[in-house]
Amino acid sequence: MKRFKITILTFLIFAFSATVRLHAQQKDRILPKANQEYADSNFVEAEANYRVSDSKFPNKAVAPFNLGNAIYKQKQSSEAKFAYGKALRNSKSRPQKHRAFHNLGNVFMNEKDYSQAVEAYKNALRNDPTDEETRYNYALAKKMLKDNPPKDDKKKDEKKEQEKKEDKKDSEKDKKDEKDKKDDKGDQDKQNKDPKPNDKGAPKPAPGGISKERLENLLDAVNKEEKKVQDKVNAQKVKGKPVKTEKDW
Repeated sequence: MKRFKITILTFLIFAFSATVRLHAQQKDRILPKANQEYADSNFVEAEANYRVSDSKFPNKAVAPFNLGNAIYKQKQSSEAKFAYGKALRNSKSRPQKHRAFHNLGNVFMNEKDYSQAVEAYKNALRNDPTDEETRYNYALAKKMLKDNPPKDDKKKDEKKEQEKKEDKKDSEKDKKDEKDKKDDKGDQDKQNKDPKPNDKGAPKPAPGGISKERLENLLDAVNKEEKKVQDKVNAQKVKGKPVKTEKDW
């Protein structure tokens, strides 16, 4: 019985080793072929074989990274992002992460998503600060982001600028209105203090609505009426008491 158990255990170990070697042989056979097709610019065939390799070894980073490159060469940037994303999740070393972030930055630059490109290149530099190509791309992405801000930010800036212009117009209008009021008040005060003839020579009304000339005429008329009354009184004094001509009923 003991010998039988040892035999079974030996068989299982051998079978597992054979399976591992078979997977290794499959990987070695498919991945190099895909790499050669990529080098020959046969990107469609390379993509197909990278997908096969990735499906057989889903926890490796090499196949999805190269798959992203093959797809990117076919100008399918959006699809390449998913392959680079998986390569990042499977990456175990800083060089692998650096290459995946760098190429992901290239995808975002191609899509004109400059804010995401800046972040991707920044992460690539964190994993390899010595890469001058990544540093150049990072600087370029920042410049492009500055020259082409996201639409939402641009709308906000335009709205703020418009509000500033409107506030400035309102302020200028208030100042103008205040100035006009002061000018009107000054003209009215001047007019009240110093009434002058108009263009036709007619005197402007003095306070109370009576011109100086008319006031003098009224005073003269009153004086004449008072003189007439006084003359009548004096005449009655000479004649005596007045006589009633009619009876009152």
